[in-house]
Amino acid sequence: MPPRARATAQPAEPTELRARILAASVALIEEEGLAKLSMREVARRAGVTHQAPYHYFADREAILGEIAEQGFRMLTDRVERAVELAAGADIPERIGAMGRAYVEFACAHPAHFRIMFRPELVNLDNCPSALAEGANAFALLTRVVHDAVEAGLPGVPSGDALVATLWSTVHGLACLILDGPLAKKMPGAEPAEHIDGVIAAMQNLLEATMRRGTG
Repeated sequence: MPPRARATAQPAEPTELRARILAASVALIEEEGLAKLSMREVARRAGVTHQAPYHYFADREAILGEIAEQGFRMLTDRVERAVELAAGADIPERIGAMGRAYVEFACAHPAHFRIMFRPELVNLDNCPSALAEGANAFALLTRVVHDAVEAGLPGVPSGDALVATLWSTVHGLACLILDGPLAKKMPGAEPAEHIDGVIAAMQNLLEATMRRGTG
């Protein structure tokens, strides 16, 4: 009886290698910061040759652009799910659900969030796919707010101003939790408590605005 052939490991598929390189990049940024991101270190963490990342990404910015694209896509999916789940709620609750999803995404994916909105880290004009995903995310935010205005939320001084105000609130909260002084200024609360409190305050303001609008 001939000896059994020894099993050999199958080479990873290109899509699997690409995903592994991206995952290693995100983990590196979250653990050691963006300054430590290099093609060589990414390759080491991904368990591939030093040249392997260059088969999929031209340079460091290309990796960051891919991370931003991935982040915008995940953000859109998360916000869409939250809005769908809150479809039967009143306007402040629907907008609150959207805002909560935004901040919770940032807290769950800090590396993605930091890169998505930092043009000094990656110029999205050089990453058309990431730019398109970012436009999709902003279009969702705009649509939800303008739908609320059509349903009775006063858009004063304008619907666009309301979009900017609400976005600034949740984006600012996310930044303060991740990188700002919120934990030092208010050390008695966990991030989840800050999120609950700010979303509740935002909903109260929206409810008061609606009452004034119908008064």
